[in-house]
Amino acid sequence: MKVRFWGTRGSIATPGPHTNRFGGNTSCVELRASSGELFIIDCGTGARPLGLELMKSHPKPIHANIMLGHTHWDHIQGFPFFVPAFMPGNSFDVFAPEGGRRSLQETLAGQMEYTYFPVDLSQLPTRITYHELVEGEFEVGGVSVLAQYLNHPAMTLGYRFHADGVTVVYLSDHEPFSETLWRGDSKPGYLASILHEGDRRHASFMAGADLVIHDAQYTPEEYPSKKNWGHSTYEYVVQLASSAGVRRLALTHHEPVHDDDFIADIERRARELAAKLPNPLEVFCAYEGCELEIFADRVADLLMTARPTASAGITAHEARILVVNDNPDISPMTMTALKPEGYILTQAPNGRDAIRLVAEINPHLMVLDLMAPRSNGMEILRMLRSKPETANLPILVITASNDPIATSVGFEVGATDYLTKPFSVPQLRARVRACLARAAAKS
Repeated sequence: MKVRFWGTRGSIATPGPHTNRFGGNTSCVELRASSGELFIIDCGTGARPLGLELMKSHPKPIHANIMLGHTHWDHIQGFPFFVPAFMPGNSFDVFAPEGGRRSLQETLAGQMEYTYFPVDLSQLPTRITYHELVEGEFEVGGVSVLAQYLNHPAMTLGYRFHADGVTVVYLSDHEPFSETLWRGDSKPGYLASILHEGDRRHASFMAGADLVIHDAQYTPEEYPSKKNWGHSTYEYVVQLASSAGVRRLALTHHEPVHDDDFIADIERRARELAAKLPNPLEVFCAYEGCELEIFADRVADLLMTARPTASAGITAHEARILVVNDNPDISPMTMTALKPEGYILTQAPNGRDAIRLVAEINPHLMVLDLMAPRSNGMEILRMLRSKPETANLPILVITASNDPIATSVGFEVGATDYLTKPFSVPQLRARVRACLARAAAKS
């Protein structure tokens, strides 16, 4: 399998002499299987030079699979400048997460409206087929692709590609689920030692990969002021990759204010950290023009998570959500944030009403404030998990507690996912969509 980086910058393109080494174009990675099947992972400004190269050297007509992690501008802004899309006879399959307010086609067309761009999407002479995804496994041209949700304010998918006995994983944009990574009574290096179920799931998704390409936009010193923006630190990524037995790690989605010297220092610090960890791991900061050819010196698939078949999730107008919260500040905010999504919302002001309403409305998801003043969220959780009819009900827990022990206990009792206050409206919406989609895929 061959991999080439065409764009490694996050948020906004940063051309200039200070970014010559690692590059200034936004996210775009080319991946080719030995069969010739072509994947373009994200379509930031790096897609422009990639397109020019394809026009010059690729057999015609051109067909490619464009895999979008999500549709923030730095991941799609190169699409209107991707020359092969303007040439008759070419064809493209575009994949992206389901769950936005507009369809994938409408979203891509939005940045090509005449207000912003001289050519409308409908005028392109190529055949473009759109695929909206939830978590799950599917096959494209003989390549196995597994998609899993990431922790980002927008609906975002990471992709795990397997072909030719080689596994490549692409994970951008993603933020740690917990500020405390490891359990206090265990040593790092084992997936079971990871405190938060979300981080364990994330590590399992990359387990045993030959190459992981992962967002590491911030340093540990920068992260506290950027919390909830949906990005990782090199420290988090290196530790997780080591625990998951990853062979090679490429750090990407570089922060726009980081010049070449700064990124080189991040690479040095990341390598020093990797050298101290139990599992050997090659780490580097991705740079434009970097090409890798990965061979199958090992074929074992160590993936520890279930592999559900990709299927459509619950539509918003069908999803019944029960919000359990008696906090006069948080509860109205939660209801207001979720109302525009079209869900059928019901509020329970206390634990007794919550148990009654679960039986009455049979919700698809419960949003439960663990620390509500007049409701013991942990007891509600225990009670629901003790009953067969609610044992598998998805429960998104909201808590103000940063105590890792409390978080751990919550997962052991049966929380599906956690959201820690303060959180943003996009975070809440994305986490709710992910819980609903994951539950639908398992049903």
